Amino acid sequence: MTPPVLIPQNDPRAGYLAHRAELDDAWRRVMEGGRYILGNEVTAFEREFATYLEVPFAISTANGTDALHLSLRSLDIGTGDRVLTVSHTAVATVASIVLAGAEPVFVDIDRATFTMDPNRLEDAIRRERTAPDRHTKLKAIVPVHLYGLPADMQSVLEIARRHELAVIEDCAQAHGASLSGRKVGTWGTLAAFSFYPTKNLGAFGDGGMIVTRDESLAVRCRRLREYGWNDQRVSTEPGVNSRLDELQAAILRVKLRHLDADNAARTTVANIYNRLLTSDHLLIPAIRTSATHVFHQYVIRSRSRDSMKAFLRTQGIETSIHYPLAVHQHPAYARFNESGFSLWESEQAAAEVLSLPMYPQQPHASAEKTAQAIAGWAGSEPSQANVLTA
Repeated sequence: MTPPVLIPQNDPRAGYLAHRAELDDAWRRVMEGGRYILGNEVTAFEREFATYLEVPFAISTANGTDALHLSLRSLDIGTGDRVLTVSHTAVATVASIVLAGAEPVFVDIDRATFTMDPNRLEDAIRRERTAPDRHTKLKAIVPVHLYGLPADMQSVLEIARRHELAVIEDCAQAHGASLSGRKVGTWGTLAAFSFYPTKNLGAFGDGGMIVTRDESLAVRCRRLREYGWNDQRVSTEPGVNSRLDELQAAILRVKLRHLDADNAARTTVANIYNRLLTSDHLLIPAIRTSATHVFHQYVIRSRSRDSMKAFLRTQGIETSIHYPLAVHQHPAYARFNESGFSLWESEQAAAEVLSLPMYPQQPHASAEKTAQAIAGWAGSEPSQANVLTA
């Protein structure tokens, strides 16, 4: 018999209970207001989110996938184009590129940080531009700020400038994270956020946001999210229906006010793990110099990952695997790596990663219990076969 879950891996309901009065007031305000699509709440949330990031333009969408897809389209990236990104990420990153009509070019990750390796990015660009049978054109780079840690944006931007490529940040897991004092979402030409309920800034349903400093791109993204309409509701180009509703916007306005405090609470939980997880059988998260990690997930690595996960389940501790396959290993996307270029680090990560319980309201005692359980598991493992190095 499977034991009950005593420590959940995530608990969105705890976020509601922590701010229940404010959230109930926001919900009631919308319901009594009578307007439920693209009204005052959406306008206010877009303004407040842009202010938080210190960018001039924020354009909400129905979800994070649409935010990335429409960012690509706003740059006229589509059929015949190729976009560099990572394979150790949520499928949504790559699905957005394919939805735009473009093809992904996979770049391997840095082992320690799980984010795009700039050296391998250079290699991929060189390989693409010297391929004799290549009939498509490189247009952009989509670095992913994974698990709450910013990618190496200084290096990515320097490479992008030299090769005349646009940069679109995937910020779905990094609300409030920063690099050199500058928040993610403010480095690229555009950036895309998701507000899925388990994100650092999560709605009670789906939601997304595009941010940019370019007014012309902002205007086009607003047009694309609603049928390609201009101010007279004339479709000047093909668009989609991707609108954030008023209820989710009102909820997100409340949660945005608590984002920094929630991220600090996540960091406190992460510090408990950092202090107590000392086994040679696993690696704890690395933090890039000058980066602020916001711990969307606390991800460890072990060559005996499956054994550890099963043991923790017997202790009532729920864990997750983000992600059990690299995207190029999924049947739907394998064709984009048919040439077989090495993505060894991405594949190894998929075989070793484990996400421990992590959410802002998580009791500190549960993090301590989880770490103690891992120590007990590690003590029963063979001493050398599974030792990892960064």
